[in-house]
Amino acid sequence: MAQRIDFHFNVTNRLLYACRVVRKARANNLTLAVWTKDRHKLDFFVRQLWSFEPTGFYPHVAADDELAAETPIVYHTDETLLPARDVLILLDDEVPDNWSVLFGRFGRVIDIVGTSEAERQPARERFKIYRSAGMAPVAHDQGGH
Repeated sequence: MAQRIDFHFNVTNRLLYACRVVRKARANNLTLAVWTKDRHKLDFFVRQLWSFEPTGFYPHVAADDELAAETPIVYHTDETLLPARDVLILLDDEVPDNWSVLFGRFGRVIDIVGTSEAERQPARERFKIYRSAGMAPVAHDQGGH
């Protein structure tokens, strides 16, 4: 089970915020995995990762790519393909299938939640699910960042 689950909520742009999390994690030499079931959202995240910082480069590949084992950032819509990493970033409104096993591969899970009620309500449900399983998720209000 993940050592820590953090909910970063009131995030204006989830995908751009995820890129900022990547930047901070990589500055600390951490490896990451990114998951959502939504292929369109994941593709947009990957495009943002290329362009959100003009001088930055963050090596990333799909989790089923032959270079995934040696690439610090992996992503996929199939959570079963995500290899162990320091951090898992969740960009989905649903709890991943078999989440308790999945989370065991990561030291930390960061669940990014937008500002709309359509994103906040499912996040509340995820928070309750994790808490009822004996985890202690921590909420971080990003105040619209």
